[in-house]
Formats: sequence, C-alpha cells, structure tokens
Amino acid sequence: MMAMRSVLNRGSVTRSMESSRGAFTRYFSDKGRILSDEEQAKENVYIQKWERERLEKQREKAEKEKAEKEKANTDKKREGTQQG
Repeated sequence: MMAMRSVLNRGSVTRSMESSRGAFTRYFSDKGRILSDEEQAKENVYIQKWERERLEKQREKAEKEKAEKEKANTDKKREGTQQG
C-alpha cells in the first residue's frame, strides 16, 4: 500500500526539461532522486499490474450488477405470470 501511495503521490514525470538534444523525460523517486532505468522499468511494471487489477475489479463489479439486474427482472416476470 505504501508503494502505491508513493507512486500515486509522486507526480514524478517532468516533461518540461529540455536539452540541446531535445525534450526528454526524467522519473524521480519520492525522495527527489532520478530513478535508474531498472527502477523505472520496475515502477512501470508495478503501475501496469495495478491498473490491470483495478480494471478487472471494475469489470467484475459491472458483471455482478448486470447479473443482479437480470435476476431482479426475471423475478418480476415470474411474479407477473403467477398472479395472472
């Protein structure tokens, strides 16, 4: 949880830095130091995994809500046919 918080609070990408070679991106840790390529790769993998998990949870929630609505609709139809 702490790592996620640091990733989300970081605002670590700075695009405004320019050199004579053109624009580039620097990634900073929460302590302000520039991350190595390996650390950047690990962070990117972590963020992608977190995003996949979040999307999967949203998908499961939507499917569950859809199933509950369908069940409610079929229950209403059954009640209507039994009374008539």
